[in-house]
Amino acid sequence: MKLVDVENWNRKEHYEFFSSFTNPQLNIVAEVDCTKAYQEAKLKKHSFFASYLHKSMMAINSIKEFRYRIVDEKVYEFDIIHAGSTFARDDGTFAFGYVPYSPDFEVFVESIKKEISLVKNSTGLRLGVEEGMHDLVRHTTLPWIHFTGIMHPSKYDKRDSVPKIAFGKIVEKENKFYLPVSIEAHHGLIDGYHVSLYFDKFQRLLNS
Repeated sequence: MKLVDVENWNRKEHYEFFSSFTNPQLNIVAEVDCTKAYQEAKLKKHSFFASYLHKSMMAINSIKEFRYRIVDEKVYEFDIIHAGSTFARDDGTFAFGYVPYSPDFEVFVESIKKEISLVKNSTGLRLGVEEGMHDLVRHTTLPWIHFTGIMHPSKYDKRDSVPKIAFGKIVEKENKFYLPVSIEAHHGLIDGYHVSLYFDKFQRLLNS
């Protein structure tokens, strides 16, 4: 990772302005067309969740603004961002998991399988999994709700710069499948423009 020279940064004023807010987080929700990726996952009999999570991480890592983090009151650009995610248990509870990012999908899938196994054979939230980590994006999935808005629990820590991404229930409309996606991020580091870059990249990856 490398230190960002805030004094000579083109968004210095943006960073300082939004960092002064009690809650500097922006939140944007949009749908993506996941038809091709969904059908491919079914055809190849692999997890669609793993497929779209991997494509999301590919999009995240391609946009430097999503790799900015505030650490000890300083801004750093990380080289690689990994996936934090919630995983469900059969008893209706969930726990936190950590999946190292790999551009190799098969490697990424094996890491997901390992975390799922650890979650299913544990109790509680597994709070220590992400403790003290900055080089990740937190993901959650609500496969029961095709949401149009979402609000995450927050301690309103102005230094919390780890983005949160939520995926909802897939619905079919006119023979196409759509997935709702929510992005929450620190506005001092990320603007709506950068979120639009994520959605554009994510959509292109789903189409490919």
